[in-house]
Amino acid sequence: MAGVVVREDGKVLAIRRADNGTWEPPGGVLERMEAIEDGLRREVLEETGIRVAVERLTGVYKNMALGVVALVFRCRPVGGHARLSDESTAVEWLTPAEATATMNEVYAIRVRDALRDEAPSIRSHDGHRLTPPLDD
Repeated sequence: MAGVVVREDGKVLAIRRADNGTWEPPGGVLERMEAIEDGLRREVLEETGIRVAVERLTGVYKNMALGVVALVFRCRPVGGHARLSDESTAVEWLTPAEATATMNEVYAIRVRDALRDEAPSIRSHDGHRLTPPLDD
């Protein structure tokens, strides 16, 4: 699961992951008995230092190669200060254009989907590219 955290000025929170160097919205894996929204708030705080309010589900994404499903939620910041963690080597507030240019396709689409005011998207990918490819 991941949170696309959007500030009042429209910038979105992104991390550069320590394990693979990719830029992504913050997120992670739920603990066994943890509620989804609680886990999302915990993961974003652990990775970025930012406390968030979870607003709505914006997409469901399946990595076909791994068989993993990720839920992505739009969030808004409610406190805290950006900081690095063991899981992030950079924490930045990016414009939507910067975020989508910096992230690979399967993460950039999560930001784009979260910024739309439409029903949640349902998409699949191979870990690197959307399947089928996006036609816009």
